[in-house]
Amino acid sequence: MEPRILDAGMMVSDQIAPGDVASLAARGVRLIVNNRPDGEEPGQPSGAEIARAAEAAGIAYRHIPVAPGGLTPDRIAAMGEAIEGAQGPVFAFCRTGTRSTFLWALAGASAGKSGADILRKAADAGYDLTPIAHHLSR
Repeated sequence: MEPRILDAGMMVSDQIAPGDVASLAARGVRLIVNNRPDGEEPGQPSGAEIARAAEAAGIAYRHIPVAPGGLTPDRIAAMGEAIEGAQGPVFAFCRTGTRSTFLWALAGASAGKSGADILRKAADAGYDLTPIAHHLSR
């Protein structure tokens, strides 16, 4: 697991294991956001396992599961609230990091951040926001 940096306070990656949490703590992460539904894939660590590891490391944890195609207004708002309320750097994950990046982008746009800036930051981190770009320029 190697987090991709979206901006100074936000990192994303693919699925993590409980053993990865210590390295996130060492990076200064203060909140882990799990955007993956439990049981999405065989062998995937449960949200409860990640939450226990986060608690042991002194990191806050939020589970905002998003099934593929499930970028709903309530999930976008929950992600925005999580990021806004974090007491430091945020790390979010899903299967590939894409859903987490989409949520970050849509939450940022909802908060009035520049769509062009969001698109650039995501592209710099290796994520293509083309499927949601029209939602970022409102």
